[in-house]
Amino acid sequence: MSEIKNKEYLKQFFVGLLEGDGSIQVNHWRSKSLQFRLIIKLKNLPSNYDMLILIAKVVGGQVRYTNKEKFVIWVVNDKEEISRIIKLFDKYPLLTARKICQLRFFKNCLKNPNIDEYFTTKDDKYLDLKAIILNKPFNKVLKLEYFKIWLIGFIEAEGCFSLRQNNNHSFSISQKNEQYLIEAIRVQLNASNKVRKVKENVYILEIYKIDTLLAIRELIKDYPLIGEKKESYLKFFEHDKFQ
Repeated sequence: MSEIKNKEYLKQFFVGLLEGDGSIQVNHWRSKSLQFRLIIKLKNLPSNYDMLILIAKVVGGQVRYTNKEKFVIWVVNDKEEISRIIKLFDKYPLLTARKICQLRFFKNCLKNPNIDEYFTTKDDKYLDLKAIILNKPFNKVLKLEYFKIWLIGFIEAEGCFSLRQNNNHSFSISQKNEQYLIEAIRVQLNASNKVRKVKENVYILEIYKIDTLLAIRELIKDYPLIGEKKESYLKFFEHDKFQ
């Protein structure tokens, strides 16, 4: 069976994609009532549209264009459908501290949709972010059965295949604050270089070594990218350097 036709593959891929390019939102309508929303927002490209349609068929939600068709979004606004979809995170838990905080706040508001409580607690949404990071050592993440496919979804959102004129081509992936997660990705990809901390607590993994890049190619052959990133991945490895 093709990986992208496998429902569990798409669910795990979706979680990684949501963590990179999505948002779990609680908003208010004129300070009178709460509105709940799950959203993934991508550049309006046929590959991204087709990917989100594929996800919607398995996970639920709707796909539509926004910002004068500059972007394509996957979105869910209906509370009943949202309640069903977030059960997926019980089976395949979120891994980024930021999204974990968003989900906790989201669930609390779903359970107690009190507008006064919302305004009292919304600024404390990320209060536990540092504690979550400290309690998420990368070796725990590596033991998760769904981590490999989650990573492919996360690469679809956050990975970057860079072709340079100096022939020093690279793959990179980064995240703010979440050092443990980038360390887990480094180990999963068997990268020998270190994760670097750059400005504003952003942690980045940059891979230039040919053997490691070829290993990434083999991983993605087994666990395919689906959207725009698949196009940049194919263009990257079509280069003479990798033949």
